[in-house]
Amino acid sequence: MKKIIKITVLIIILAVFVLTIVYLYRKSQEKPVVFQTEKPIITNIIKKTVATGSVIPRKEIEIKPQVSGIVEEVFVEAGKNVRQGDIIARVRIIPDLVNLNNAEARLEKAKISQEDAKMNFDRQEKLFNQGVIAASEYQQVQMALKNARQEIDAAEANLELIREGVNKKSGKATNTLIRSTINGMLLDVPIKVGSSVIETNNFNAGTTIASVADVGDMIFQGKVDETEVGKIVPGMDLLLIIGAIDNDTFHATLKYISPKGILENGAVQFEIKADVRLKEKQFIRAGYSANADIVLDRRNKVLAVKEALLLFEGDSTYVEVETAPGKFAKRLIKTGLSDGLNIEIISGLTATDKVKIQQMNMSAAPK
Repeated sequence: MKKIIKITVLIIILAVFVLTIVYLYRKSQEKPVVFQTEKPIITNIIKKTVATGSVIPRKEIEIKPQVSGIVEEVFVEAGKNVRQGDIIARVRIIPDLVNLNNAEARLEKAKISQEDAKMNFDRQEKLFNQGVIAASEYQQVQMALKNARQEIDAAEANLELIREGVNKKSGKATNTLIRSTINGMLLDVPIKVGSSVIETNNFNAGTTIASVADVGDMIFQGKVDETEVGKIVPGMDLLLIIGAIDNDTFHATLKYISPKGILENGAVQFEIKADVRLKEKQFIRAGYSANADIVLDRRNKVLAVKEALLLFEGDSTYVEVETAPGKFAKRLIKTGLSDGLNIEIISGLTATDKVKIQQMNMSAAPK
């Protein structure tokens, strides 16, 4: 009985040993590597550079008053469309004391001159009627009286203009009503009722009453780095991506490249401008920040592969093409335009070839 037990134990130990050897052997064997493949695709390849900037109206006009005073009434608000000549605000004139005093003194002097001319005219008229003086002398005093009356009218009109900005003859408040000078949209109305405004003149730019622009005629204004400016020319297409407008792109045409660069943050930047082509009833708010993809070159519907599939030896470029399941062969290819992700295949591959994905690019490749 003891002999049987010993034999049984030995058999069990031997079996465990054999199974352990088999397990360790199988575990030590590496699994065969299965490489994934990709076929070339037909796609559009666009080589581009990026410019940052904003979308602004081509023409933005600041409306300024011709007189100084206090804003008495504002008739519009930002966002409203206006036509040329539409009234934006009314200003109540606060006359300059020196000019007002001079105008009043001029009127008083004109009245005194008229009284003197009238007395002289009355005397000369009696003498003329009596035949004492000639007609030429009588005409002179008539002319003097008319001039005196004209001077009073001019002095009164000047005084009224200084006080209220009203022309006596026309009856219109010519300078106190601030009107739009162009057709467009009011982008900003910075003044309020009660605000003081200063007239525009040779020594002062004046207070801005409103900003008006044609928002249907927009341009992209941005900057391009000096390393890229040599690759662009007027007439190139731009694809605008506006951060505030999701899921939509806008097209533009490059029109202007500054001949002079400006140093900003250690790099030389060149200003560019492009005409934005808006679709019908499409609206962009002035001042939106935007990125412009400038198309340097493009290929439409060409055979391409991912750049990550390429291998290089010296000046040669090749890929590994599957010739049989699990077997690959090197094949030289000729490449063209690249967009940084895909690259054009000029020759060496067909649309049915299976190109090996390199192990370093396979995040799920077995180890």
